[in-house]
Amino acid sequence: MPLIDRVQQDMVAAMKSRSEARLSALRMIKAALMKQKVDSPQPLDEAAEMQVLKSLVKQRIDAAEAFRKAGRTEQAEKEEAERALIEAYLPAAATDAEVDAAIAAAMAETGATALKQMGAVMKAVQAKLKGKTVDGKALSDKVRSRLQ
Repeated sequence: MPLIDRVQQDMVAAMKSRSEARLSALRMIKAALMKQKVDSPQPLDEAAEMQVLKSLVKQRIDAAEAFRKAGRTEQAEKEEAERALIEAYLPAAATDAEVDAAIAAAMAETGATALKQMGAVMKAVQAKLKGKTVDGKALSDKVRSRLQ
């Protein structure tokens, strides 16, 4: 079932249960997916849907951090709740062991030993972890530390 349809079904359930916070977050997800569908000339495939969700998660993380710095913990908690709801639609996150194994395999496969070859290693690691959710910055930091 397409993601938009799943979100729509969850919106109906949230309306029936009168869950305002959940409904608001689901509407935001649907709006972002519909915008991507309209803006893109290609049909919305699973990879594009996941990219939209990942960008929404990143926005929520950044917003929560900004609210915490400003001393607005209630608003930060709302953003974190939305992030958790969005992450429920993403595939399972890769474990540290899976990430480490993928990095080791990619380094062996590419023969990379210098920081200059980081791009090739990153590409190989991301290919190995396809279908799992991975934080790109954390992955980049791990690869960089291994190549130095």
